[in-house]
Amino acid sequence: MGFRGPVAHRVAGITYRQLDYWARTGLVVPEIRQAGGSGTQRLYSFRDILLLRVVKRFLDVGISLQQIRVAIEHLRARGVEDLTEITLLSDGFSVYECTTASELYDLSKGGQGMFLISVSSVWKEIEGTLSALPSEKAGITASQDPSDELAARRRDRAV
Repeated sequence: MGFRGPVAHRVAGITYRQLDYWARTGLVVPEIRQAGGSGTQRLYSFRDILLLRVVKRFLDVGISLQQIRVAIEHLRARGVEDLTEITLLSDGFSVYECTTASELYDLSKGGQGMFLISVSSVWKEIEGTLSALPSEKAGITASQDPSDELAARRRDRAV
């Protein structure tokens, strides 16, 4: 199933001139049918419209067309199934692909990998691990029984 230019540009949130320019310059070329001269119409796939919307989002936040081209070429090389697993980020200079909570790839540097540390993930991991291990309340000596919660409360009140 394909979508003509008027539908594609409306759904992507861009002008028809942008759609035409991006197709002519190879940024987002319709994969179903390209214009073959006067009277023919381009047909865009769902994936094409998705890429058009991604370009629009990057433009809206001020990313350069050069960086956008790098990101779109990278996305085009991925399969449709993979696109749903990708999060793209930008710092205004480079475009990055985040594939998991701990992996980030700089697309402008040929996919050089970086690793992320999510403090909240580490927090949850430690919390889960510690909850299964014995602990002691502050101020209670090792000779006191930390598992006797009622006795510990009474001692805390007496102090």
